[in-house]
Amino acid sequence: MQWRLARLRHPTFLVYAGGIVRDEQGRILLLRHRLWPAYRAWGLPGGYVNAGERLEDGVAREILEETSLEVEVTGRPVGVASGFRHRVEAYYEARVTGGLLRLDSSEILEARWYADDELPDEMSPRLRNLIRSL
Repeated sequence: MQWRLARLRHPTFLVYAGGIVRDEQGRILLLRHRLWPAYRAWGLPGGYVNAGERLEDGVAREILEETSLEVEVTGRPVGVASGFRHRVEAYYEARVTGGLLRLDSSEILEARWYADDELPDEMSPRLRNLIRSL
């Protein structure tokens, strides 16, 4: 009963989970997203978590959907962001365990591996700072 009352009294949030995927050289996988504004089109693979889905499972599912890469999510969140209108974000490190890089062209225009000191200009400063803090 308490949970139902809380749901009625409080606005709901979308939960976004993103993955920080590195290759053997330590570079990070970034995607140029079709639906994001051009000034911040590059970002991490990820997306919204389904109701009842663990955050870690949501990260792995979204990475698979966007890139065809299978990943293992490692550890706890390395970043959490809130304060957006109806969105909370959680970021996890992940390592590739299988699959070949093939993009979902309905969402993703391009994928590249970037060194921490070579991140593209067209990305969110908040994500840039998160990546560089790791």
